[in-house]
Amino acid sequence: MPRANRYHVPGQVWHITHRCHQREFLLANRDQRQRWQYWLFEARRRYGLCVLNYIVTRNHIHLLVRDRGNGEIARSMQLVAGRAAQEFNRRRERRGAYWEDRYHATAVSTDQHLVACMRYIDLNMVRAGAVSHPIQWPDSGYRAIQNPRQRYRVIDLDILMGLMGCRDLLSLQRRLDRNVELALKQGPGRRQPMWSEPVAVGDQAFVDAMQSALGKRARARSVVHVGDAWMLADARGAYNTEDEASAVG
Repeated sequence: MPRANRYHVPGQVWHITHRCHQREFLLANRDQRQRWQYWLFEARRRYGLCVLNYIVTRNHIHLLVRDRGNGEIARSMQLVAGRAAQEFNRRRERRGAYWEDRYHATAVSTDQHLVACMRYIDLNMVRAGAVSHPIQWPDSGYRAIQNPRQRYRVIDLDILMGLMGCRDLLSLQRRLDRNVELALKQGPGRRQPMWSEPVAVGDQAFVDAMQSALGKRARARSVVHVGDAWMLADARGAYNTEDEASAVG
């Protein structure tokens, strides 16, 4: 499974997924999820990580970031994943792996596919049956955007507003709320591998451009059309990050 910086293309938005070792519920404790968020804040403060959205479930995380081209994603993931694991193992007097090998990153085009990816992340714990609405899960970007903190803010609201075509925070909040409400009326659906398994997802022009930018590293990867999206498949195989509902069966 590839690391995010393996497919380094500056300026892109990346959907990062990382699950706990053997799908264990190592993030089941709220304190542990808060510690992961604390280190995410530290990654933003130390390295300038541009965070657009996230959710911390009980056995994996989703993180949507924009690459500034300074190597901040790789350093941030090393910090957040490493420190969260170290603290947990030390507190529980536990040894062994905390995360399931490497995280995976999928480049997402900044158009309707970004909106769809935001919605997919926001609805994670609804699909898992843990809550009936994203606002009810406190460890999420959706909650952080709808009820922004004055201190220790993680989401880069200005960048997100620009990408979403919103003139101010209220417009962004309303758009995300409408996005979620429409999805809830249609049903939260199931896990969609297109958001966590390919190297890139978007329209055909975006995927072709990503394949070209990656050069020889992407020659063995096929371009697949599914529904309204095109994907640059990962030749090394599906990542298989799952919603909690899938993980528990």
